[in-house]
Amino acid sequence: MSARIPTIIALFLIWLILAASYDLVHLVLGAAAAVVIVWLNPVAAADPFKNVSWWGLVRYLPWLFIRILKSGIHVTRLILDPALPIQPQLIEHPTELESEGEVVILGNSITLTPGTITVEVGADQLLVHAIDDESGRDLKERTLERKIGEAFRRRKAAS
Repeated sequence: MSARIPTIIALFLIWLILAASYDLVHLVLGAAAAVVIVWLNPVAAADPFKNVSWWGLVRYLPWLFIRILKSGIHVTRLILDPALPIQPQLIEHPTELESEGEVVILGNSITLTPGTITVEVGADQLLVHAIDDESGRDLKERTLERKIGEAFRRRKAAS
């Protein structure tokens, strides 16, 4: 049980942040909910982020933020263009990333970027909707994947 105490504390802190109410009823309810959640989920899954280089991830996030801004501007231009020059497409993207954590970050990065959304995720392939060729460029050129691989400091050998 002592190994689960940090998880209970973390869940309780999340409860406090989200509840934003600190009366006795909410505190007891939050603590009880945290204990029940940990009790119902006794086996912790393997940590998909155990091999992450947190420094690499810190370097990745500003790059992603800039990509999101640039993509937002691009999608805004598409929307404001009277001709609406979109070319919607589904892209099957086989990934070279090795861990679930890397694939999760890739899928979320794609979805956070305007003009693209991850439709389906498999162990080694993603299905992505892109509004046009420009929106899917980072994916097709594997820029996102390369940056995420650097954050985890490991990638499969190039195919």
